[in-house]
Amino acid sequence: MSITVQATGATGLTTAEVEQRRIDGLTNDVPDRASRSVREIVRANVFTRINAILGVLFVLILATGSIIDGMFGLLIVANSAVGIIQEIRAKRTLDQLAIVSQAKPTVRRDGKSLELAPREVVLDDLIELGPGDQIVVDGAVEESAQLEVDESLLTGEADPVDKRIGAEVMSGSYVVSGSGAYRATKVGRDAYAAKLAEEASKFTLVKSELRSGIDTILKVITYLLIPAGLLSIYNQLFSSQESWRPAVSGMVAALVPMVPEGLVLMTSVAFAVGVVRLGRRKCLVQELPAIEGLARVDVVCADKTGTLTENGMRLSDIKTLGDADDAEARRALAALAADDPRPNASVQAIGEALPDGPGWQHTAVAPFSSAKKWSGYSYGEHGDWLLGAPDVLLDPASEDARVAEELGSTGLRILLLARSDRAVDAADAPGTVTPAALVVLEQKIRPDARATLEYFAGQDVSIKVISGDNAVSVGAVASSLDLPGGGHAVDARELPDHRDELADILESETTFGRVRPDQKRAMVGALQSRGHTVAMTGDGVNDVLALKDSDIGVAMGAGSPATRAVAQIVLLDNKFATLPYVVGEGRRVIGNIERVSNLFLTKTVYAVLLAFLVGLAGVGSQIFDYEPIPYPFLPRHVTIAAWFTIGIPAFILSLAPNNERARTGFVPRVLRLAIPSGVVIGTATFVAYLIAYAGPHASEQQKEQAGTTALITLIMIALWVLAIVARPYVWWKVVLITASVVAYLFLFTVPFTRHFFKLDPSNIRLTTAAIICGAIGIALVEAAWWISAALQGQRGQLLPPAPSGAARQLDR
Repeated sequence: MSITVQATGATGLTTAEVEQRRIDGLTNDVPDRASRSVREIVRANVFTRINAILGVLFVLILATGSIIDGMFGLLIVANSAVGIIQEIRAKRTLDQLAIVSQAKPTVRRDGKSLELAPREVVLDDLIELGPGDQIVVDGAVEESAQLEVDESLLTGEADPVDKRIGAEVMSGSYVVSGSGAYRATKVGRDAYAAKLAEEASKFTLVKSELRSGIDTILKVITYLLIPAGLLSIYNQLFSSQESWRPAVSGMVAALVPMVPEGLVLMTSVAFAVGVVRLGRRKCLVQELPAIEGLARVDVVCADKTGTLTENGMRLSDIKTLGDADDAEARRALAALAADDPRPNASVQAIGEALPDGPGWQHTAVAPFSSAKKWSGYSYGEHGDWLLGAPDVLLDPASEDARVAEELGSTGLRILLLARSDRAVDAADAPGTVTPAALVVLEQKIRPDARATLEYFAGQDVSIKVISGDNAVSVGAVASSLDLPGGGHAVDARELPDHRDELADILESETTFGRVRPDQKRAMVGALQSRGHTVAMTGDGVNDVLALKDSDIGVAMGAGSPATRAVAQIVLLDNKFATLPYVVGEGRRVIGNIERVSNLFLTKTVYAVLLAFLVGLAGVGSQIFDYEPIPYPFLPRHVTIAAWFTIGIPAFILSLAPNNERARTGFVPRVLRLAIPSGVVIGTATFVAYLIAYAGPHASEQQKEQAGTTALITLIMIALWVLAIVARPYVWWKVVLITASVVAYLFLFTVPFTRHFFKLDPSNIRLTTAAIICGAIGIALVEAAWWISAALQGQRGQLLPPAPSGAARQLDR
């Protein structure tokens, strides 16, 4: 289908033209953020491998006529319902926050500039551009004033590209400096970024060690299930000499606990609850694995402006230099502020203090860029004026530079107003600079900055203040907040280019000024080369590349659309103080998933081992001609065994506070506790069952007593594993463990529950034997835990550190 593109004038499309394009379907119909629909969420949570396994076993139990033994089938409903509810809650939170965070291009229609949602852009719309703006659709440049666009996120080209009239711009790139406007030539799914997004949505972009580790564990479990399941089926149906109903019940009882039915569920719930909690704090998580990444962060690189200080500024003073005329300096400043189409915080403060521009007509423009640290306008007979960093435009040895540095050392922001001897857009600009005035700006330190820095210090997270401002000014702000090493600010112009040398300096220093955008990116890479997990915060276009390269990019909601687009986390409230809650939420999620993984995998290990032991005993009975041994439990037994040792405690522990910084090695660390614990439980349970087993011709009461004996041993040791996983203890964890013990005492002592679950602890000899086996098992599990801790070098690695005072304050 060919479309005739009609050229538009400087006024943009008319309302009638926009409406006609909407009727023709020429709109920017881009797909919503890559979140699953409700139907996909329901399907993904219902039709799972675990639900399929449990479903087949549930049907087999129903075939035996014992509905009570099919209670584990409720897990299918519970797993699906909890997963669906939590994921839909998370989806709604994310979708609502995404609308707030969405980049809104400025579109010119009927001669007026309007901020619209990207979806409302139509073909041929005239879209205005300024520094930091993200290009939302493909187009051709219609107006250009020193317009430079960074396309590195799309093409890998490191240097900004000059865009003259007629040049093509691609969606997904962003404006570095200058201003202009472009006409939309490709919208919707035809745009370049939309095609990339469609491809990107087909796979996961962020690596998640947690999820890949759980996938690895599930694969291993699947391989173990096959031989253990076949052995159990053979033993129960062919070796045990039981009728088909008890044989099928025993087979199902052996297979059900092998399935870690709650592991994937708890992981999903923990992530979803994390998203909802952060959403309440106006924090948008654009990629779910970013929550996990935050738990691993040990270095936060933060800008000064907008992070430690508030975004807004106030013009405090104008100090004229040399023979400069104060009135002329003020007129020049007013002209510069009035002519800037996209003023930054500094120019905006000047414009608010000097609102009446002189009406000079500019003949040349040099937009501000982070690389050169100055901007300027040529006004013909009124002169060529520059506004920028004093330490860049002045001779460092001059008296004016000394005065500027002295003022900056008090934490004030200092700009230099100066004349140039040539047009500001000349190739060799700024040329010879004649100082006119120092512009003194006040910036307020955020009231919550100190508590935030104290939190990170208490959590062993290093803060690196990386700013484009004067190093002395940055150091003054950092020093006033008692940031370690803040008083010794490093001028980034003196930093080495070699990565190892740069990394050495970053390890010892904390505060850096006059940092160029490419240096921010290099700093992130240098820190990563030393094994650090780096979070980068930023709000300006100069932060984009560093945000993209960092492990976790954190953008401020009021920042440029480009920074919000590349960041995994967006702080919509623009508060640096929100970041500790974000980091804390990440630690809570990953730390708690590791805790509950220990419980679920311990159950899988002992279930597989017990099935192997009983199955091998059955095979041995065929070879050596002794009485076969059936599986000790009914399905209802394995169901109640999991209720208070795993199910309910795991759910509570997965939502509990946890300040431990995550470390790599999730799988081996979990298996170091789960395997020995599972082996001890499986072996002790089998031994207790052998003591109590009265042979294939035993009475029903003897069979119940044998199963009860094994179950008491299993529950005792499993409760101790829960007690280990719950360490260190606080009051509610003690209550949780005590409640679990009381619940089992209730099940084993109340006549109704004993009859309902076929429990018979009345044989004192067997119950005593069960308690002795359980006590021995507890001692072995405790010993295994201490040995594992010793092998890791310190016991504390299995336990989260006690939170600092600042951490406790922010947690509340």
